[in-house]
Amino acid sequence: MASISSRIRKKSSKLKKTMMTSTLALSLVAPVMVTSVSAGGNEDLGYVDPSAGNAGNSGANVETYRVPANSETGQPEIEAAKKGVLKIGQYQFRDLDGDKSLDTYEDWRKSVSERVKDLVGKMTLAEKAGMMLIDTHTPISNPTDGRYVRANDPMIGAKNMRHVIFRQTPTVDVIAKYTNQLQELGEASRLGIPVVVTSNPRNHASTDYTNNSEGTGVHTFWPGPLGLAAARDPEAVKEFGEIAAKEWRAAGIRKVYGYTADVSTDPLWARIEDTFGEDPKLTSEMVYNVITGFQGEKLGKGSVSITVKHFPGGGARDNGLDPHFEEGKFNPYPTPGSLLKYHIPPFQAAIKANVTAVMPYYAYPSNTSADQGLPWYSENQQFEEVGFALNKGILDFLRNGLGFKGYVNSDTGAVGSNAWGSENLSPAEKVAKAVKAGTDLISGSSDPQLIIDAVNQGLLSESEVDESVTLLLSEMMNLGLFEDPYVDPQEALDVVNNPEAQKEADEAHRKSIVLLRNDKNILPLKDAKLKKVKLYVELFTGSVNAEENEKFKQAIKKYDSSITIVDKLEDATHAFVWVKPAQSNWDNNPRITIGPETGIANVDRILEIEKTVPTITAINFISPWLIDKIEPNAAAVLATYGTKPEAIIDVIRGEFNPIGKLPMAIPASADAVAKEVGDVPSFAKEEYPDYAYKNKAGDKYEYGFGLSYNQGKAVGKPDHAGETGKPNFAGN
Repeated sequence: MASISSRIRKKSSKLKKTMMTSTLALSLVAPVMVTSVSAGGNEDLGYVDPSAGNAGNSGANVETYRVPANSETGQPEIEAAKKGVLKIGQYQFRDLDGDKSLDTYEDWRKSVSERVKDLVGKMTLAEKAGMMLIDTHTPISNPTDGRYVRANDPMIGAKNMRHVIFRQTPTVDVIAKYTNQLQELGEASRLGIPVVVTSNPRNHASTDYTNNSEGTGVHTFWPGPLGLAAARDPEAVKEFGEIAAKEWRAAGIRKVYGYTADVSTDPLWARIEDTFGEDPKLTSEMVYNVITGFQGEKLGKGSVSITVKHFPGGGARDNGLDPHFEEGKFNPYPTPGSLLKYHIPPFQAAIKANVTAVMPYYAYPSNTSADQGLPWYSENQQFEEVGFALNKGILDFLRNGLGFKGYVNSDTGAVGSNAWGSENLSPAEKVAKAVKAGTDLISGSSDPQLIIDAVNQGLLSESEVDESVTLLLSEMMNLGLFEDPYVDPQEALDVVNNPEAQKEADEAHRKSIVLLRNDKNILPLKDAKLKKVKLYVELFTGSVNAEENEKFKQAIKKYDSSITIVDKLEDATHAFVWVKPAQSNWDNNPRITIGPETGIANVDRILEIEKTVPTITAINFISPWLIDKIEPNAAAVLATYGTKPEAIIDVIRGEFNPIGKLPMAIPASADAVAKEVGDVPSFAKEEYPDYAYKNKAGDKYEYGFGLSYNQGKAVGKPDHAGETGKPNFAGN
């Protein structure tokens, strides 16, 4: 649904009258054969100025002239703000270059390939160079005039860029106004080429990337990808993608930097939160379904394009070190064949789902690796040790070996300061090497002169540039942006405020919770049992304070008033603690212990609570934390993954019988982590056999483990019963 202001609607009759009196229909026997019609002296061509009969730009939003879709004639919805609209017979077209004639690239009746070829032929090298760059674009904060984008914005204007990364999280009506204003600038340019607005995932909590939580006017809130994997419901993931795509589309964001197809084989890696876990098969199912959910079976005007990442797999790390930093600049594969067996399958699933774009990681493949079964770079080198975005052997395998037909989008800075293995090259040489290797869109750069210089210096041919631009424009055409890039801010709000969509998200939250332990079947706290319960509640997280803890308790009270919450531990019969450690990838300090180093300042307080009353301990496993200190003394243990507190209460109260399964094993100890193999899943035959944590009941917290209430085990007294005297609840 496209954007059109109330003033435009009120003046629709005036616009119709203007159109009727200022246009003559062109009678065509076969209208689909029309190529280009000149306005100069041609009385059969109709032309509508989009400003005719309206007040122009309103300041807060972009005012447009809209032609509604007509299914009988095949007319798509078109919308213009700065350039005119051509009318030929019963059809209307945007006059994107403003020459009052219908060019092939403006003719939506033509094939995408015909239109793109025509447009590429009209573009200057500077326009092509700008097309091949994407960088962060930040809107103006709290503008007094409603303008989030400057009229002389250099990225869209002087630099001819048409791909931007949007990272803020205002309400979706603000996003819609912002994206409209970007599109207005794109339309005003020489050829009227629209803008593709890109974002990291926006429907989940995130430590380092675009974060979301519940609230009015924002995207529906779902569990994190690990939670979706824990629920083991690929069809629900597709449904999530379909719901999220409607929200993104309504706000004008048409591309996702995600989802992550990396298989999390190194437990220390700080980006596991963004993955679907450690199983290549499950990750493949999740990736396939999230892509078909967002994009549909075929890319179209209702789609949101996916850029799957990070090829050929970012999970194979060296002690968790990440290639954003020099210390982690290589991918090690110590296990023969691990790349093809464990890391490539999710990307094969993405290609099967017709994913539009693939993002390689920063790292280079290390020649210290065991043989991975790919063609060798040279007689004595398995790999060219340069970053994947500049690595022709790796990207040739993506295209020729795996059959990928879309475009390659580098990671941010991967062709710049993080071009590992190519540090000695000049900026123009790095760009040329990346494009020749197969990279089409360079992220983290807003300097088109580098591409221009590469061509002028003979490092890159303009025909090679044209190949990349053709792929990028084809995506824009297929998304329908050349016909209607504008959106309606009010509709964006209506879409995200859909209670049925949040109902589906809430169900996903409940399904994502994993029950790890349930001593003496302490859970669920059904009504009869709950009458005797006085619950002490405490939240443990890096940012927690008294106000946040009180807010957490009030949320529980509001959701379930039957729960009696007490403020003092000595007044409690039971306790519920939620432990939410965190590590940031930007710290460049991989760690999975639970303590001050991961934001949990007072582990002793957790133990004190657990040793005083039967305690339900929930742990947010955005990493596979070492839980050997806090797990043994709990009476029940739950695993969460960016989960809503209300969903946890539903499980505790027995309103939902937990069904979640661990999407990754929980390590037994720091020693087990030191002995694990970084490029294979925990269940692989090559892995350290005693890697998984074993609880006092003898259950291993290995991949796929999870209890339901009919499986809960009564194991008698907690481990700590003899440590500090008999606990108050030992005989309960």
